[in-house]
Amino acid sequence: MANLKNLPAWKSLEKHCKKLENVHMRDLFAEDPGRFRGFSMALEDLFFDYSKNLMTEQTLSLPVDLAEQRP
Repeated sequence: MANLKNLPAWKSLEKHCKKLENVHMRDLFAEDPGRFRGFSMALEDLFFDYSKNLMTEQTLSLPVDLAEQRP
């Protein structure tokens, strides 16, 4: 089995992580006034608010890329 750390998607995740190291939540909310709406969801009686996590839309898509590249 191939080592995941050798895949291009892993390298992209590492770069993305480095990029977010010095990002502050207040800046993410300032850049995206709709952040709460975009990073929360309801499922029946449960409500998930992940808007206050250090993440972007790219943070959500990169793990999918990694899964698709996995042999």
